[in-house]
Amino acid sequence: MKTFKLNDELEIVCEWKKTRIAFKHVATLLRNGAEVCETKICYQNRTWESFDFQSVAHKIVRQYFKGEVADAFIKRVDDIGLIRDDSLLKTCSFVAALGALECKETADQNKWKARFLKLCPGIDFPADFDKLSEEEKQRRLDAAIAVGLNKKGDDYNEKNSNLHTERENARAKNKSKPKILE
Repeated sequence: MKTFKLNDELEIVCEWKKTRIAFKHVATLLRNGAEVCETKICYQNRTWESFDFQSVAHKIVRQYFKGEVADAFIKRVDDIGLIRDDSLLKTCSFVAALGALECKETADQNKWKARFLKLCPGIDFPADFDKLSEEEKQRRLDAAIAVGLNKKGDDYNEKNSNLHTERENARAKNKSKPKILE
């Protein structure tokens, strides 16, 4: 359950419920504690939202309010949802980075980092992540941690920027050479 307090009178309470074949998100709009509106969205697989219950919270706001008032409340819902999820990402990134300092081997460091980053909603690991080299895993995990900790200009970003420039230069060279068909 997640609550979005819009102002002193209004709040949205969102819940996850199981259905016969999947699940649904239910949102209830309360005014001074009394229910004034309810809506739902059913899902068969998963949601693709910036934060939990984003779609159903937007739906109930659009259903009950109109125009600029609806836009203002949607902005409020987004601000609340993104702040909470951002703080979770920051916490998980911090623990992942801190715990990796205790591990000696790169493989152990990567396991530790991945373990905590997987706790964050919205972070999905590719199916073949376990098959990547330890160096590539480390590069990707460090990049995710840097995003979570809002790091800019650190060694990873500089290395990644240089790598990106090298790739672009290589692509430019390959484009300038005519391809020979055999």
